[in-house]
Amino acid sequence: MAGPQALLALLWALAAAGATALRIGAFNIQSFGDSKVSDPACGSVIAQILAGYDVALVQEVRDPDLSAVSALMEQIHSVSKHEYGFVSSKPLGRDQYKEMYLFVYRKDVVSVVDTYQYPDPEDAFSREPFVVKFSAPGSGEAGSAPVPAPRPRRQADAPTLHPAAARELVLIPLHAAPHQAVAEIDALYDVYLDVIDKWGSDDMLFLGDFNADCSYVRAQDWASIRLRSSEVFKWLIPDSADTTVGNSDCAYDRIVACGTRLRRSLKPQSAAVHDFQEEFGLDQTQALAISDHFPVEVTLKSR
Repeated sequence: MAGPQALLALLWALAAAGATALRIGAFNIQSFGDSKVSDPACGSVIAQILAGYDVALVQEVRDPDLSAVSALMEQIHSVSKHEYGFVSSKPLGRDQYKEMYLFVYRKDVVSVVDTYQYPDPEDAFSREPFVVKFSAPGSGEAGSAPVPAPRPRRQADAPTLHPAAARELVLIPLHAAPHQAVAEIDALYDVYLDVIDKWGSDDMLFLGDFNADCSYVRAQDWASIRLRSSEVFKWLIPDSADTTVGNSDCAYDRIVACGTRLRRSLKPQSAAVHDFQEEFGLDQTQALAISDHFPVEVTLKSR
């Protein structure tokens, strides 16, 4: 008969098995479409990169019929034993050039609870965020009270926060137009308020290619960006990072967290730039054929 110590060890092991850390990434895959996914040298590496995440945002998806996405999912399933799903926006853009936001996720770890396309009443975004609420039962903390919403810069009162369902988180993507980056990053604050109005939770991750550095966002611009000046938001990828492939050195790609529950669940030191060039032993030409951006990532602790 098992003693109390053996029983305790078994219960601990069972609890650990049911608790999953959540690895989240954002990858601007330059001009992702049929030609890139069908190139064996590119498609295989992209599939392996995305299979390393529990949830991955892909940007610059130019695939209105989802043929490239379908091929990508087949490639991911060929390199992973897990089952993946996806959810995508419609093609977005102010002119003939349009892109889609794509989320690829591991079905045994997370599920999609709800989605909506931000209505962008002020026409602030070239590619308005496609907002997705995920349920991640095995990660994060339960029972933490949400942080109060700050008073917005408008006449109306701040929206009321309600206790969020356990371990739900909202992902808000942005691929900012380079020369409008300051205004678009600032407008994410209005998306933040809109999500609280709609879903009553502030456990959010903003992520993507914000073009948030070098000539597009300069040091003097940060003071006018509400997503940066408010202490509600924690910027996880520092200004000193280099998220670009090649000879440039810019922290274009970012992840920003808010919400008491979500911020407490962040794994310390896990926010990073994923250098796939080094990981796969590629030269610069091979790496640039995949993308001119590295993915950025963060991990949420298991409960």
